[in-house]
Amino acid sequence: MHKLLLLFYSLLLWGCASSSKEMLPPPNIIWINAEDIGPAFGCYGDDYATTPNIDKMAENSILYRHAYATAPICAPSRSCLISGVYATSLGTQHLRMETTKPDFIETFPEYLRDSANYFTTNNGKTDFNFSPEGVWDYWKGDIAPWRNRPEEKPFFSMFTIGATHEGRGNSIERHQEATAQLPENMLHDPANAPVPPYYPDTQETRELWARYYDLITEFDRQVGEILDSLDADGLTENTIVFVFADHGFGLPRYKRWLYKTGLHVPLLVHIPEKYQHLAPQAMGTETERLVSFVDFAPTTLNLAGVTIPEHMQGQKFLGETVAEPRDYVYGARSRADDMYEMSRAVLNDRYIYIRHYMPYLPYIQPGFISGDQKESYRLLRQYKEAGTLSDESMEMWQSKPAEELYDLQQDPQELTNLANADDYQSVKQDLHNQLNEWMVEKKDIGLLYETEMLLRAENSSPYEVARNSFDTKQVLEAAEMVGKADPQELATALESSDSGVRFWAMVGLRDSGEEASAYQSPIQAALEDESAAVQLMAAETLCLLGNCEPAYPVYEKWLSDERNWLALQAARSLQLIGEKSCPLVSQMQEKIKSMMNPPGERRKYVDFNYASFTGWALEEALKNCGAEVP
Repeated sequence: MHKLLLLFYSLLLWGCASSSKEMLPPPNIIWINAEDIGPAFGCYGDDYATTPNIDKMAENSILYRHAYATAPICAPSRSCLISGVYATSLGTQHLRMETTKPDFIETFPEYLRDSANYFTTNNGKTDFNFSPEGVWDYWKGDIAPWRNRPEEKPFFSMFTIGATHEGRGNSIERHQEATAQLPENMLHDPANAPVPPYYPDTQETRELWARYYDLITEFDRQVGEILDSLDADGLTENTIVFVFADHGFGLPRYKRWLYKTGLHVPLLVHIPEKYQHLAPQAMGTETERLVSFVDFAPTTLNLAGVTIPEHMQGQKFLGETVAEPRDYVYGARSRADDMYEMSRAVLNDRYIYIRHYMPYLPYIQPGFISGDQKESYRLLRQYKEAGTLSDESMEMWQSKPAEELYDLQQDPQELTNLANADDYQSVKQDLHNQLNEWMVEKKDIGLLYETEMLLRAENSSPYEVARNSFDTKQVLEAAEMVGKADPQELATALESSDSGVRFWAMVGLRDSGEEASAYQSPIQAALEDESAAVQLMAAETLCLLGNCEPAYPVYEKWLSDERNWLALQAARSLQLIGEKSCPLVSQMQEKIKSMMNPPGERRKYVDFNYASFTGWALEEALKNCGAEVP
């Protein structure tokens, strides 16, 4: 009888608890996002950091040790965060770009609004690589935007705090402006600054890092303001709060680099007591669970009780039901500004494997952004010219190996590439297979060069092209030839009926250097290929082999194209071939003039997108020729 009573009371209590859960309103949800920082908070064990508000929050949150961005740069990362779809699947993998997504793929704030009556707000940038129209109910710089919601509505608020963006351009003046509200005793002493091994340990670099940590303290201050506003409105106990960053530090060897340094981000999630049933573990604890940006959208919908759309590609890691922990996370690096690139990475709990499909491009490519616009690049270039850079630093200026593999337990700074080490071949092969399976399964449309991708998607979207008329596996097999196949195999692949295959065959020949000289005939024939991407890569390859004359008409044709996303490939190629571009000086000058704003406008070019990037590349090409820049 006693046992029956206990069972009865247990069922009654469980029923009451279950009933109380069902009676709870949906939680409010806030995302507070820092630009360009790694996990440099005190709660992550960083003794140099001054982050009192975040550290206090960590005492009553889940701290994720292994959270990763899907790209080491903002726009593709933000595209993935807001959509729950990898940028390489959606066709938004570049920085920055203009493309479309299918109408049936909505952003998760739209699902929150339409399915659960949430009030959605944004404070800060969007930068999704597609139009943000219709995503937000309220889009202003309020510290407490929820105050503008209709009464009793749950809300989702996104904050992007830009104080840390690229160390405010690595600029002393912008740093001082950004940290004006910090007391002097919270600023960092350069003498104690942690300088990574790929930076020279000098007073200048210590000051650079000290200023960066000041900006992280400013981020912390603004986090405190948001949390205080929430508390003042009596909403703390009804609100789940995420604090994270969009990718690694905005400095060389971090942002734009497809290493852990570029992908690893902090992530704290606070879940109030009344919503503890949505947490997989107690507040104030840590987890080793692997989490990817692609998981954030489905997880947020799960917390709100909204059905997760089938097209979302991530896993829910919070909520009443969660997915099994993932074994791998993935990253991608594509074009950034005017600098084309194509690399992919996979990480597990110990290793990172990286595959570079354009290994002839150095980590620090020549260009406007990597010039003297930012102090970090200027300092590294200055030390390089003085011959005082370490071997680790010099690697940033050199061409890349086709493959990289690092043991993150034994080598957390990713300094020793194990890709060719005999003892690690099985590890490398396993990760290589996992990466390729992911690219095929998720239909990595980034395997098509940007010009090819956008030409195929002119009447559709890259996402739909990938699913309707793109053989991912076949094109990936061709890309895998780069850095591995001999020139004869590559020349044979130029005969493929698929322009994606032909493009990678040409890239492989370009990567082969002088070995490709014996194949100039098929390379020259490719100047008449139906694909603009193949034509321009053939023109670049021929010029680098010393045979530019037949390539010039190809450059002229595509440089004059009104579609600047197409002209950009021609412009960047002209920059890379150096003085060989000089016969086209007048054409380059005319293209720049066609993209310029009238005098007196804030920006030189008509947009801070393809026009700017094309213009920057052409400006550098003209400088190579000693010619006037309009």
